[in-house]
Amino acid sequence: MHRKRRVLIVDDEDNIRRLLAYSLGKAGYDVEEAKNGAEAVEAALRILPDLIVLDIMMPVMDGNEVVMRLKSDPMTEAVPIIMLTAKASDADKVKGLDIGADDYITKPFSVNELMARVRALLRRSDASKETKDEGRALKLGPVSIDTAARLSYVDGKKLELTMKEYELLAFLAKNAGTAFSREKLLEEVWGPDYYGDMRTVDVHITHIRAKLGKEASGAIETVRGVGYRANKEKQP
Repeated sequence: MHRKRRVLIVDDEDNIRRLLAYSLGKAGYDVEEAKNGAEAVEAALRILPDLIVLDIMMPVMDGNEVVMRLKSDPMTEAVPIIMLTAKASDADKVKGLDIGADDYITKPFSVNELMARVRALLRRSDASKETKDEGRALKLGPVSIDTAARLSYVDGKKLELTMKEYELLAFLAKNAGTAFSREKLLEEVWGPDYYGDMRTVDVHITHIRAKLGKEASGAIETVRGVGYRANKEKQP
């Protein structure tokens, strides 16, 4: 089972955050909240949400700056953003869209309309990812991964990986350079409803490294005190 979609709500008005958190939670989304722009950037980089609902007029850092920061970071550049604001002029909407926002809704708003836009934007995002990943070859030095065929190779020789071994290797390769905890890897690869031991990840990593062989086993690094990451330096 796949994990729940994660939505970050950013608004300095407590009542707005509570309303959206309740509605999104009831609809089956995992929700994280932030009450200013600085918290939003920190939360987005920490949890890597599937979508962000972002107010513009906020203390510390306004929504426009948040959009520019997140869209300039490779980790969050593809996260869809719905701008939520009291500003209703066309100029304000154009500015928000020009700097990278994906949709725009003005206050006061209909919760049903916002939920419909969330669903539509996530569908578009999923379709875009599938198109982008289709036929994409991921590389980690001598390791190559064909995401369309769901096959992996070392120096052109096919690896005989189990489904979960392949999914774990592909997830790390897609996020090369980022360290993930065992808990996070369990959530992303096995799903949030998996209740197995954390050592499940260790066992799978050990099997993957053995199949990669001595020359390519360093493609997956152990990060002490954290977990694992695909070694970005191994990429050509």
